[in-house]
Amino acid sequence: MSSRSEAAPIEQLSVAAYRIPTDAPESDGTYEWDTTTIVIVDLVAGGKTGLGYTYADTATAKLIEDLLKRVVLGRDAMSIQGCWDAMVHSIRNLGRPGICSMAISAIDTALWDLKARLLDLPLVRLFGQVREHLPIYGSGGFTSYEINKLRGQLCEWVRQGIAMVKMKIGRDADADIERVRAVREAIGMDVDLFVDANGAYTREQALAQAQRLAEFNVKWFEEPVSSDDLEGLRAIRDDAPAGMNIAAGEYGYDLIYFQRMLDAGAVDVLQADATRCAGFTGFLQAARLCEARQVQLSSHCAPALHLPIGCATTPMVHAEYFHDHVRIEKMFFEGNPEPADGALQVDLGRPGLGLELKRNDVSKYRIA
Repeated sequence: MSSRSEAAPIEQLSVAAYRIPTDAPESDGTYEWDTTTIVIVDLVAGGKTGLGYTYADTATAKLIEDLLKRVVLGRDAMSIQGCWDAMVHSIRNLGRPGICSMAISAIDTALWDLKARLLDLPLVRLFGQVREHLPIYGSGGFTSYEINKLRGQLCEWVRQGIAMVKMKIGRDADADIERVRAVREAIGMDVDLFVDANGAYTREQALAQAQRLAEFNVKWFEEPVSSDDLEGLRAIRDDAPAGMNIAAGEYGYDLIYFQRMLDAGAVDVLQADATRCAGFTGFLQAARLCEARQVQLSSHCAPALHLPIGCATTPMVHAEYFHDHVRIEKMFFEGNPEPADGALQVDLGRPGLGLELKRNDVSKYRIA
């Protein structure tokens, strides 16, 4: 292992956007899509290259190229907080939520990967490992799926040893219950069943659904109402059946958002996404907030990215093994983790994130 006391100036930054068609039409309670865009950043310093990414629009790549690139070039790759502060300062007049925070996320995750590679360490060691395995839940079950496809997808995760699965609801309250019934019959009672409404219900609808969902031992009700409705989330959390966790937070872009959500007592489990909340640096802020409030933390999407940070944060309970991103990360990266016994494990023999971009294989998807 090498050690570094000298600075490692960032010499190069490159960014590219790729658009990948879904393998079938997809929808949730409030949205429909047929492609996913990933924005990938490479940073070079000290003879090493760090990789980071976010799932975001191509405008994110343009913001990186036009603004954030000149903010980080020449800065010390070993001083991540300084780089992060400079990026946050540079977008003051543009606003933190949305594209700006996702652009910072891609660079920040690349910075952490780069620093770990400069130190010849797996990233989880740099963060400070607290667990060897990160439990996952299989996530998909889109509202666009007909019943047999829905049951088949969730049953396949169970067959792989994943003991928690999540499906989308929110298009039709009565149809939602029948879909949940069909899934519960297929997966049996020993598997934890999660549902995600993506904010589709009113408060009254959500409370009524929570009572109906309890019949099928649903353990997790995600975004029963809009995540902007903190009072509504709190009301549903207060009246939800015992044993049903209320979860939200995937649209958190900064620490203040997470603080407000926890101050409101809106969730049993806070979700954070390092591809949105200004990278690993922002994710660590959310984790410390959860630890101080004794609230559980779960990562949203991008399982390969969240594996090392998830194994280094005490409040973390599981990670989302999201169908679209699992598929993309297998296509795009060497070193992509595979589940075993319902969990992911960091490869301690690989430095940094442990991922290498399959540049030639994925070039056909590049759009910017």
